[in-house]
Amino acid sequence: MPLLMLDDVSLAFGLHPLLDQASLVIDAGERVCLIGRNGEGKSTLLKIVAGEVTPDGGLVKLEAGATLAVLQQNLPADDPRTAYDVVAGAFPEAGALLAEFHTLSQQADENSLERMSKVQERLEALDGWRLDQKVTAILKQYQIDPDQPLNTLSGGWQRRVLLARALVAEPDILMLDEPTNHLDVPAIAWLEETLAQFTGAILFVSHDRAFIRRVATRIVELDRGQLVSFAANYDRYLELKEKALEEEERQNALFDKRLKQEEAWIRQGIKARRTRNMGRVRALRAMREERKQRRERVGNASFSVEDAARSGRLVVEAVGAGFRYPDGKSIIRDMNLTIMRGDKIGLVGENGTGKTTLVRLLLGDLEPTEGRIRLGTNREVAYFDQLRGELDPDSNALDNLAEGREFIEINGQQKHVLGYLQEFLFSPERARSPVRVFSGGERARLMLAKLFSKPANILVLDEPTNDLDVETLELLEAQLVAFSGTVLVISHDREFLDNVVADTIALDGSGVVKEYVGGYSDWRRQGGRFNAEMRSEPVKSKPAPAEAPPAKPKAQTKPRPAKLSYKLKLELEQLPGKINELETALAAMQDEVSGPDFYTRPQAEVTEKLERLAETEANLEAMIERWMELEEQGNS
Repeated sequence: MPLLMLDDVSLAFGLHPLLDQASLVIDAGERVCLIGRNGEGKSTLLKIVAGEVTPDGGLVKLEAGATLAVLQQNLPADDPRTAYDVVAGAFPEAGALLAEFHTLSQQADENSLERMSKVQERLEALDGWRLDQKVTAILKQYQIDPDQPLNTLSGGWQRRVLLARALVAEPDILMLDEPTNHLDVPAIAWLEETLAQFTGAILFVSHDRAFIRRVATRIVELDRGQLVSFAANYDRYLELKEKALEEEERQNALFDKRLKQEEAWIRQGIKARRTRNMGRVRALRAMREERKQRRERVGNASFSVEDAARSGRLVVEAVGAGFRYPDGKSIIRDMNLTIMRGDKIGLVGENGTGKTTLVRLLLGDLEPTEGRIRLGTNREVAYFDQLRGELDPDSNALDNLAEGREFIEINGQQKHVLGYLQEFLFSPERARSPVRVFSGGERARLMLAKLFSKPANILVLDEPTNDLDVETLELLEAQLVAFSGTVLVISHDREFLDNVVADTIALDGSGVVKEYVGGYSDWRRQGGRFNAEMRSEPVKSKPAPAEAPPAKPKAQTKPRPAKLSYKLKLELEQLPGKINELETALAAMQDEVSGPDFYTRPQAEVTEKLERLAETEANLEAMIERWMELEEQGNS
């Protein structure tokens, strides 16, 4: 029996339903990534599964006795509870009593002792001390200080605490909504490793392509109200999706051509009207209705960067520069750096290592406390704030962008504000809505619209990828690469950095600033590491001096494989033919699965076909491994 099943689930808030008789099945142990454009309803779907939103129709069924935990997209605004209290909250009654017991244990008055006795009695009835051990153990495992208030932690550590809360109850299904937002790369790597060890099922929403590749075993796309499952990794999903869209366009073109022919036939003269086939007329009416009900795929954003006049050839030069806070803490020290016009630079480092301080020094917002920084001429800077602080939540998108103006000037041309916002996928109705009702992706797109409406020759982007869907991310990457000015990017999206920047500046938290050629992967290849990785490595102790050198053991050489027996030789001869047959069968299965009508079949048939496909892929891989093993042994 499936762990989770959605059957013909529907939900509508506006003109088009977010979910239109959508169905989904998740089995134990699967790690399913839910993908879709901003505003398609991914977060709403998670809320439906969690029981926070009731659908208009359909069935949501969780296996009897199965438990579910959720890691929300947004961090708590100001939660003063300690990390222990937050994690213990996973057990509603017992958690509240444990938190109260910990508070009372720090008090010594008579009333506290009396209350503590009652709390202790209730905890024993609820098996609370065993739950206390589980909370303490997971806090220790995740290296979390149990007494640290949540509102004093960074975004990354808050997510770590909330994940501990989600996992301490050992749920059967874990749901995560944009879990990598606000995390630095070491925290993302830690999250990937933690999820890899989780034995339950995972349903998560993410636009971090490297994270999806590492975690997901299946991709489910929410597209125009429908859930389409791809039993494939992320790269294979991209191939299958492209083929599906091409086939959809071809089928729509054929349908539209036939509809046009039928419309021409129905409008023929009197003579034809007398002999008209009424069955054909009814078929035409059905075609009209089908065309009316067709939901077109939402287009891609189509923005471009407005270039200002060119800056000077030198953008900024730092010589022995540093910055120290009044308390004496050194954030940047002995920095020697030159940035020229047209450079594309990425900044990497753990949270709190001084990336934002470095940017403010390079922009001239801060004066160095040591050394000197020389700024170039004719600099026009546009800044993208990761906290979306430049947006007024009570104003609509129009007022946030144009401040009451009807037209704005983009690249020397007057554009109507509504038309400009439509390039960023805001309909006229949505553009008039207050920003406070926008999703994270819509806020990010509005920030980009505001950023690119200003002439600039220097772009500074602080975590621009948070909440953006993949299509918008790819367009942003293309625009930044084509931009003739200078780009400074702070990002923890590894693939985004690889696709955009040509140089990487790394900060290690001690104030040292180092420059590397290439993107994130190039930095790693050149030995770049984060402090968190180095701290997690075991310390190598020096060997104690020996009185006499120990006898050198004989080198243990790998035993030479024996020659192939007759039986193995026969197996080796037969394997290429079997591999060829399996590859042919696999290609046929993949063609069938990528067909436009495959996911319209009964759910049981779809599931069976996908399981056979996965089994065939595994068998082929095992057969190839066996062939390579025997081939190597036969040649030795």
